[in-house]
Amino acid sequence: MHKKNQFLLLKLARNTLEAAFSDEDPDTSACIHLTQLRGCFVTLHKQQQLRGCIGFPKPIMPLYEQVIAATKAAAFEDPRFDPVNVKELKDIIIEISILTRPELIKVTDFKEYLQKIEVGRDGLIIQGESSGLLLPQVATEYHMDAKAFLESLCEKAGLAKDAWKDLKNKIYKFHAEIFAEKE
Repeated sequence: MHKKNQFLLLKLARNTLEAAFSDEDPDTSACIHLTQLRGCFVTLHKQQQLRGCIGFPKPIMPLYEQVIAATKAAAFEDPRFDPVNVKELKDIIIEISILTRPELIKVTDFKEYLQKIEVGRDGLIIQGESSGLLLPQVATEYHMDAKAFLESLCEKAGLAKDAWKDLKNKIYKFHAEIFAEKE
């Protein structure tokens, strides 16, 4: 994605956060052309700590609309955190991850996953009795190898840590273009 469009999406996410506190809609006029269908996540950081992260792995609406929805959800609906309050706005740093379409990792033996996952480049989704997703940057931020990344993915989904070894559970990988506001 062109740097200008990254800037426009970050500005849209910032405007969405600010507008939410005055019950206004964000100004979409500069982004209305960003209609490609891509999955996206919005991650909020406060003092270099996670403050919220929600998104859509699959494209379900035009990109600019997904950024608005993901921003609101990350700020106000992430069950791990209290909703963002207006006093925090100045301390929030916004990061956006634009995703490629998830692709099933085909294996005949669970050990093959360890060779087919590129840590730091691949994000992962597991689908089984429940599902979970981890963005590619999670593995890097927490210094995980492929096995630890798979175990964390399973835990995020509420599954047993070794559920990735059960081939009935489907594991998908995707890449993300990640960009953020400067601190």
